Amino acid sequence: MALSGLDIYKLLPKTNCKKCGSPTCLAFAMKLAMKKATLAECPDITQDAKKALEESSRPPIALIKLGSGDNIIEVGGETVLFRHEKTFYHQAAIAISLDDTLSDAAILVRIKEIEKISFERIGQHIAIDAIALINKSSSSEKFLNVLDKILLNSKKPVILASPDPKTIEGALKKCSDRKPLVYAADSNNLKDMCALVKAYKTPLALRAKNLEELDKLSQEAGGLGIEEIVLDPGSETLHGALNDLTQIRRLSLKRNYRPFGFPVIMFIKNTDKYQMVIDSCTFIAKYSGIIVLDSIEEDVLLPIITMRQNIYTDPQKPVTVEPKLYKFGSCDKNSPVMVTTNFSLTFYTVSPEIEASGHSAYLLVTDSEGMSVLTAWAAEKFTPEIIADAMKKIELENVVSHKKIIIPGYVAVLSGKLEDVSGWQVLVGPKEASSIPKYLKEVWK
Repeated sequence: MALSGLDIYKLLPKTNCKKCGSPTCLAFAMKLAMKKATLAECPDITQDAKKALEESSRPPIALIKLGSGDNIIEVGGETVLFRHEKTFYHQAAIAISLDDTLSDAAILVRIKEIEKISFERIGQHIAIDAIALINKSSSSEKFLNVLDKILLNSKKPVILASPDPKTIEGALKKCSDRKPLVYAADSNNLKDMCALVKAYKTPLALRAKNLEELDKLSQEAGGLGIEEIVLDPGSETLHGALNDLTQIRRLSLKRNYRPFGFPVIMFIKNTDKYQMVIDSCTFIAKYSGIIVLDSIEEDVLLPIITMRQNIYTDPQKPVTVEPKLYKFGSCDKNSPVMVTTNFSLTFYTVSPEIEASGHSAYLLVTDSEGMSVLTAWAAEKFTPEIIADAMKKIELENVVSHKKIIIPGYVAVLSGKLEDVSGWQVLVGPKEASSIPKYLKEVWK
């Protein structure tokens, strides 16, 4: 639980040395409580006090990092049960499984296919986050052979899934610098697995049959000095998993129960692709930190990734594009000029339709603070004055010669006032983006 300014002050050296930049230790404590300073700014703090303060400031769900370099993924670190309370910060990581019983050729094909999976949505590039290597063969040699191929052909973070500590040790010798996730420690191998991840400084997943057993494992792992933990409650049904994940989230957030204060990993076991999508989306929404899928089919991955993107977009900070004049095709002084807002979903709905029309055109994007057309109009962020001002800033009169501008059909009410303030002829375009090709072909002259 977070400490107050006075609680923090009691742990500080109380020398008022001013080395931290604050006039007194009490002032520094108040800054720490308000998250406006860091412990590193106090050079005289004791290790015991530092440990106590760091523990108190740890989020109710610990932040766990996997991978290295430019391929680090972060899971956990959440502070609310529902997104509307604040926001969700670290989206669930999506991993694709790789079975070590496959042939060498099939393994290389699988890795290549995982690397190729890539989607573009509302201006964001989305790819698979990690590869989960499964020791289905129970052979250490085969497992390590496949790991060599992954390390050679991919830089993605790796989940090492084997119950055998010796196999895991051999794997960690090869890739501990990539900070893989070791999966999984249970009641049979806990001490050996804990010793390994402690030596190689990697996160450890705990697997249990139920929440009671998971609670015990987490407490034992914590007692052995393991701080980077991922939980697997071992749920067998979708209903049971939903209940377990909700209980873990509530206990960690509402009661600050440390043994459950870690992200959760879920393996999607259903082989039916429709049920696979349902299970995955359920776990992303409530409340998995990592999901592991066996499918690499686009019709399975796209809905899962789309839903994840929607959930982990901050509702208080809409995704936007840069307000400016965009060109589509070989524009000249006779090309039409359309106008819209800088809400990403609006832009990436309108722009493909302009491109599909085969007609060169300009698109003027105004700054609406990330609101859609109707919302921005209602909030007075998409007004005749704002549009006219944007036209002046880019000197639109020097870009085209016809002095005509096309506004979205839903805000036709703006046309008269916009003509008055801009001096341009205002044309009312279609209400729906799908009608843009027909409009440019049949109406624009």
